[in-house]
Amino acid sequence: MELKKVLEHVNQYFDEKLKTHGTEAKGVDWNSNQAREIRFDQLVKIVEPDTSFSLLDYGAGYGAYYDYLIQKNHKVRLFYGYDLLESMVQEARKQHGADPNVIFTADLSECPPVDYVSACGVFNMKLNADYDQWTKYVVKCLHEIDKLAIKGFSVNFLTKYSDDDRMREDLYYADPCYLFDYCKNNFSRNVALLHDYEVYDFTILVRKNPND
Repeated sequence: MELKKVLEHVNQYFDEKLKTHGTEAKGVDWNSNQAREIRFDQLVKIVEPDTSFSLLDYGAGYGAYYDYLIQKNHKVRLFYGYDLLESMVQEARKQHGADPNVIFTADLSECPPVDYVSACGVFNMKLNADYDQWTKYVVKCLHEIDKLAIKGFSVNFLTKYSDDDRMREDLYYADPCYLFDYCKNNFSRNVALLHDYEVYDFTILVRKNPND
């Protein structure tokens, strides 16, 4: 199927999730708030501790990652939330509209370069897209993310090492070794692969070096 059509169907899928479950973990297709927080705990490791920073949440949904950062007392100076789905953006604005340092948009061109970019679960749902086709799309998005990240970025994926009997045809189970190698060769010498936490995915951290 043409990728544009796949992305339209993915948007429809998440639009229905939001309508059904509202602003909770299942509204963006996570099993539980606890599982999502475990993933947030990994993504935020890209941020240098005790520093003020700007961040872009790539695939922000209704803004749960921002809420997490504030709850954990991170010093978020400016937060951009980007999501393809307009209904998610509208919900995020409704939730966070009173904060002048938080901006949500469905247009990536409105997002300037920031200190860090994070993407949580953005690439999990491929529906009936071909595996290689979806991998090319992932790589394209990683280049977009890299261009917007001044100090580094973090992104997570479902892992190909998941239990066979639990894997679904409509989900994308990425190869952590391939993506680590790609990031290492294309984005930075300083890349970490985190695959030691109790959910069936992994996180990649790419730290930028000014001398690279």
